[in-house]
Amino acid sequence: MNQQVKDLIQKLGEAIHESVSESDQISGVVREIREQGFDVLLMLEATIGLNEVEDEPETIDADTDADAADGPFTRNDLTFLKSLRISTEETERITSESAESTGEDSAPAA
Repeated sequence: MNQQVKDLIQKLGEAIHESVSESDQISGVVREIREQGFDVLLMLEATIGLNEVEDEPETIDADTDADAADGPFTRNDLTFLKSLRISTEETERITSESAESTGEDSAPAA
């Protein structure tokens, strides 16, 4: 990852922090909590993920591509959900398809 991208990620983090810090809605809720006799410590964690865009689209079976177009999630969405260990019918279907294709590739030739 080059320095320019690292600088942009840093700027994004600062922009997120500034947005939260300057939010009237957040400060209003914090004020209400303090009025109830509590001190507030707000800690947020942001994970910024980058996927380098490929010049050529992925080669996918026509059936798989058509199914993915019908669903509400992109392939990146499904990968992200899987990384959070959140499964959907689509992630389970893609995982089983990947396992089947891997099994076929590793089978010894007759």
